[in-house]
Amino acid sequence: MKTTASLMNKGDLPRAIEELSHRVIGCAIEVHKELGPGLLEKLYEDALIYELRDAGLVVAKQVEIVLPYKATKLRGQRLDLLVENQLVIELKAVSLVTDLHKAQLLSYLRAAGLPLGLLLNFNVTMLKNGLTRILNERAIPASPSRSSRPSRSEI
Repeated sequence: MKTTASLMNKGDLPRAIEELSHRVIGCAIEVHKELGPGLLEKLYEDALIYELRDAGLVVAKQVEIVLPYKATKLRGQRLDLLVENQLVIELKAVSLVTDLHKAQLLSYLRAAGLPLGLLLNFNVTMLKNGLTRILNERAIPASPSRSSRPSRSEI
């Protein structure tokens, strides 16, 4: 499954979402600076929730995603964190982030109808090496600058 990660133009997302993602990344860096790598994912989740709320952000954890399927609704998947009802955070504490992790986050974004997710792997020496931005192009409103160029799925 193809995912769109990291390679995006600044104009693709509304400014508010870009600014929110920067604030969240700053909080994640603070957590990583204090705790370092090697802990359980749940500990990073709790610490990040603390930092995000301390920064004045609204955070929901383990948010259920309901996926419509034919005449029924599928339940059971959960977002690790949802910040300000706009940004999905998927936390990991693994030795290697795989394409499956990225595809999982993209699926969450599509099901929730949200444009941006951050995949944060805290099991790295520098958090910037554990950060992946996943873009759900289906949820980004078309702008004049975007409509003139093909989407990444068309390239």
